[in-house]
Amino acid sequence: MTIQARSRFAAALSLLVGLLVCTAAAAALTFPSLTGRVVDGANILSAPTEAALTAKLEALEVQTSRQLVVVTLPSLQGQEIEDYGYQLGRAWAIGERGRNTGVLLIVAPAERRVRVEVGYGLEGVLTDALATVILQERVLPRFRSGDFEGGVVSGADALIEQLSLPDGEARARVAASAQQQTSADGSVPTIVLVLLGLWVVMGIFGMITGRRGHRMDMWLLPLLLLMSAGHGGRGHGGRGHGGGGFRGGGGSFGGGGASGRW
Repeated sequence: MTIQARSRFAAALSLLVGLLVCTAAAAALTFPSLTGRVVDGANILSAPTEAALTAKLEALEVQTSRQLVVVTLPSLQGQEIEDYGYQLGRAWAIGERGRNTGVLLIVAPAERRVRVEVGYGLEGVLTDALATVILQERVLPRFRSGDFEGGVVSGADALIEQLSLPDGEARARVAASAQQQTSADGSVPTIVLVLLGLWVVMGIFGMITGRRGHRMDMWLLPLLLLMSAGHGGRGHGGRGHGGGGFRGGGGSFGGGGASGRW
């Protein structure tokens, strides 16, 4: 066997081992039982709060056929909350079969992570951007101050409010929220314009001076600054059954939603 062939074989073997390890890790995941619309595995909710939340979530399903489940976890079992979240949604089959109208509000206090996991069928009315806004404005500030119950209730209320709207109104609200975010980030276009102007001025100056050795540097510097400005504001954006008289409806998930950390 040639050296090149050995290298290819070693690379293929490493890839196979990696896939087997990932598969084994996924297979080793365990999920809590779906005992109700609120599954407080981390024990951060009082009995009255859990009962009040359950009543709100039940009313949402009666009104809209959409299922929202609140779950707190003692551990993510070494997984990222994004990976654990969509697999949990699939395992519980939250949402209506064929329409995939399920949402999970997942809280992992030990890892200080929270996530809104959105089923396929609701990604147009509960976008990743809107889910991010809900987490940033309604949930994370309370979590950071130690008010876990308040954060869970506030986040659930915001999700219920959005999911209760007719599709047309919900999509209009999504569009308005996106426009508001764009306006709030108005400093970015200003920076872009300034850098573009600087780019042009430095380019003209380079051509006038005729210093060929530095002309390319003059053009590249504003470009690099522009690229830095463009990336500076970016952050880290099955089948199942349950007990307790509540079951998932056969919905599925594909990883849509938003996560946060406190």
